[in-house]
Amino acid sequence: MADIIALVGSETLLGKEVCEVFGESTLGEQLRLLAGDGEEATRIAEIGGAPAILNKLDPDEIEDAAVVILAGTPEASKLALESNPSGVIIDLTGATEEDYPSARVRAPQVEHSGYRVDPDGPQIAAHPAAVAIALVLGRLHPAYPITRSVIHVFEPASERGKSGIDELQRQTVNLLSFQQLPKDVFAAQLSFNMLARLGEEAKVQLQDVEDRIDRHLATLLERADTGVPMPSVRLTQAPVFHGYSLSFWIQFEDAPDAMALEEALSGDWIDVRAGDTEPPDNAGIAGQTGISVGAITPDRNDGNAVWLWLAADNLRLIAETAALIARETL
Repeated sequence: MADIIALVGSETLLGKEVCEVFGESTLGEQLRLLAGDGEEATRIAEIGGAPAILNKLDPDEIEDAAVVILAGTPEASKLALESNPSGVIIDLTGATEEDYPSARVRAPQVEHSGYRVDPDGPQIAAHPAAVAIALVLGRLHPAYPITRSVIHVFEPASERGKSGIDELQRQTVNLLSFQQLPKDVFAAQLSFNMLARLGEEAKVQLQDVEDRIDRHLATLLERADTGVPMPSVRLTQAPVFHGYSLSFWIQFEDAPDAMALEEALSGDWIDVRAGDTEPPDNAGIAGQTGISVGAITPDRNDGNAVWLWLAADNLRLIAETAALIARETL
């Protein structure tokens, strides 16, 4: 019998994306779906479009699992961790980041071939924005040395899960019908708005997310072992349901032309929209593997700098990272 992969929080947006990605390979046959919402009844779910059973979260359900994936609420993650699973923990939520010194931030997409995995602690899937940035800078720097870069990251509502998407949808409907706006998640008006800071009562603050991106990115760039200088990153909450958008300003020692950069970026995990091809966008990237880059344009005020635009499906990128880690483990 194949090793079991217990997925805690299978009913969440992230959990469903893991089911979709794992269902595209034999990993889907090893998944055991566990709810993280406190529901007691067994339910029907999907793995790669095929029906599957979603059971309640119980310590007995993860005891024999070779891999335990955390994709649910903090409460579900806590319950799973308290059962002291013997299998490898793949943490997609950051639940183990502060309390487990042995935890390691992971993104096999950007790690150099000589990196050796520490199997003893939880494996934390790196923040998707950090993975996207590390992929681009790590691909460019060896060919065309970078002196500095500035990156604006536009975060979607789906990073706050279904509650974030629901609140943005309700805000939009209520705003158009002149009704009071719900503000339980963002504690501010997000609909038709851009936010540099969320309301004081928001459970997750942008500054904390920005700090997490910085930490993960510093780890990934060091592990990629290409000598890329650390960029300056600014996070903004965008009024979109799904998908990250990132605007890069990159200054090189000697800037190459757009075609040379397109060639340097091309490869696994990066889809390059070359020349006059329509640039990627967060809506069109949904369900696509890796990241997509386009609109590479010289900076008219700095001959050594260029702009480029990137889009990535945030949930799929995390799920793909989880799949890569799981394949290493099994």
